[in-house]
Amino acid sequence: MAFPRVKDLASRALAIRTTVYELQRAPYAGRGFPEPGEDSELVALIKEVVGKWMTEEPPEEEFRKLTRRIYVYITQENKRRNLVGEGFEDVIAVIGRLRFPDKTEIRSRCLLHDLPGFHAPPPNEKPRRVDLALIRGNQRTLVSAKWSIRADREEQFHTDFEAYARLESAGQDFGYTLITNEFDAARLKAACDRRRQNAPLFTHVVHVNPDAVLATYGETARGSARAVSGHIKHGRLMSLEAWLEKFG
Repeated sequence: MAFPRVKDLASRALAIRTTVYELQRAPYAGRGFPEPGEDSELVALIKEVVGKWMTEEPPEEEFRKLTRRIYVYITQENKRRNLVGEGFEDVIAVIGRLRFPDKTEIRSRCLLHDLPGFHAPPPNEKPRRVDLALIRGNQRTLVSAKWSIRADREEQFHTDFEAYARLESAGQDFGYTLITNEFDAARLKAACDRRRQNAPLFTHVVHVNPDAVLATYGETARGSARAVSGHIKHGRLMSLEAWLEKFG
């Protein structure tokens, strides 16, 4: 059985949306309502950036097709990222439940204030959500599970920890662990080196497969890659298996 390509599915989805739009618009024809996909600000931005390279300006209908395709791409790409991220969190949670079937409670995508020893944020502050939380008696480990580490997430790590520390109500330490499958050496190095006051930001930095990271950069690594190799050698960047053994 032949399966359609993602590109083909996106094209069909776009065509279906266009047909639906036209059917919905039929009763309002001639009343000056915006056309499907019409976005004057987006079109103006496109013209500003690429206009000087155009030999002639495309018809407005072609701009509408372009803006509709942009909308579809952005929507689908965001859904893909969410699925990858949440799938990664779920896999880690399942591994944890299999590894600790009785002693540890594992929660995924939970509100911080639903965890023991944390109180709710002020009414004017958005509630904090934790990717994974491992709870064993008084021991609490908050996990940031990221398939990859984008630049915006690097700043988010500090912001999240500051909120966790501020909302902690039991007066007890808690673990803050990063689990990732990132392969960019500079980002892995930054995660290992990142600090809060006089201590490392992350209690543990965990990679799904550090051996694969070493194989990627080889024995002659330089710069950030060499630093990451050192972090792996000394256990600062540990494997998921090693972390589970340490936690167990």
